[in-house]
Amino acid sequence: MDRSQRTGNGSSTDLVVEIIETLEVCGLDRDDYQLYDTVDPEALEQLLASSTDDTEVRLTVEGIRIAVTPDCVDVLIDDRTDI
Repeated sequence: MDRSQRTGNGSSTDLVVEIIETLEVCGLDRDDYQLYDTVDPEALEQLLASSTDDTEVRLTVEGIRIAVTPDCVDVLIDDRTDI
C-alpha cells in the first residue's frame, strides 16, 4: 500500500493504519494480534523519516511478513518453490 497517495502529514497514525490495512488484506483480523507488541510505530516513523529512500524495515506479525519503507508497506512473499 502506498503511503505517498495519502493526504495528511504522514504521522505514525497513518503508518499504523496502513500496516493494519495491509495485514487485513492478507486475511488477518484486528482481533488476532496486538500490533504494539510487535512494533513501536512512533520509533518506526522516526526511523523512516530520517533515513534514505532505500531504507526497508521488515517485520512479521502473526506469520505475515511485511516490509515498511518511507513510501509504502508491502507484503513479503517467499520466492522458494517446493520440489
